[in-house]
Amino acid sequence: MLGPTRWPRAVSSSASFTVDFVVHRSADIGSPRVSGSTSASSAVVKGQTVPETDDVVLRNGAVTLDATYLYADMADSTGLAQRYEKEVTAKVIRCYLNAASRLIRHRGGEIRSFDGDRVMGIFIGASKNTSAVKAALNISWAVTKVIQPKLEAKWSNFGWKMDHGIGIDTGESLLVRGGVWGNNDLISIGSAPNIAAKLSEERAHQSIFVTRAIYDCMGDEVKVTGTTNMWANLGSIVFGGKTLTHYGSAYNWGP
Repeated sequence: MLGPTRWPRAVSSSASFTVDFVVHRSADIGSPRVSGSTSASSAVVKGQTVPETDDVVLRNGAVTLDATYLYADMADSTGLAQRYEKEVTAKVIRCYLNAASRLIRHRGGEIRSFDGDRVMGIFIGASKNTSAVKAALNISWAVTKVIQPKLEAKWSNFGWKMDHGIGIDTGESLLVRGGVWGNNDLISIGSAPNIAAKLSEERAHQSIFVTRAIYDCMGDEVKVTGTTNMWANLGSIVFGGKTLTHYGSAYNWGP
């Protein structure tokens, strides 16, 4: 007959650790606060430049930043990984991230995050919206005019086609360090980085998506070509209960 059930020690240890963590660390967690308020114990400073990870204190440190966020996301990496060897998949993803990163920096953006096949750029300054849109137009050019043709030339039987989405939004964000000592990174918290990331996941005829806040403040050089508006009003979209008007463009520019 089976004896009494015994839980593995790892499960017991994990449960004990969870309880200890909650009990001993709960004092570090303040009551929830509404947007616009900060804890007196937090070392929050107003940023004049995009900070590096070491510029922000790990414990309660934060930097507020008025910035424009660009997320560039390569589409269907799952399909690519399922159809081709991992070495091929790695080469394709590296091509996209390399091009996007170079063009973000070329237009004055700072790169602070990679997430699989996605890269985030942060732009600040008076022309931050226009600069971010220029970078997006350049990235779309690289995808359609450079990377895809080279993939087809390298592998004649390559049946996967590169596509992507870029989302851009602007506003004040809070940059903090998340993680533990020796293994942490900057995290951007706020509406702008969140909305930009969500917009980059859109898949439509257009590949670049911006909010009205971007559209209304970007320069005419990235809004019209001749007398033609490069942007289509895509109407309202809801993210997290917030309704936004967004625009899309299928245009691209060479850098």
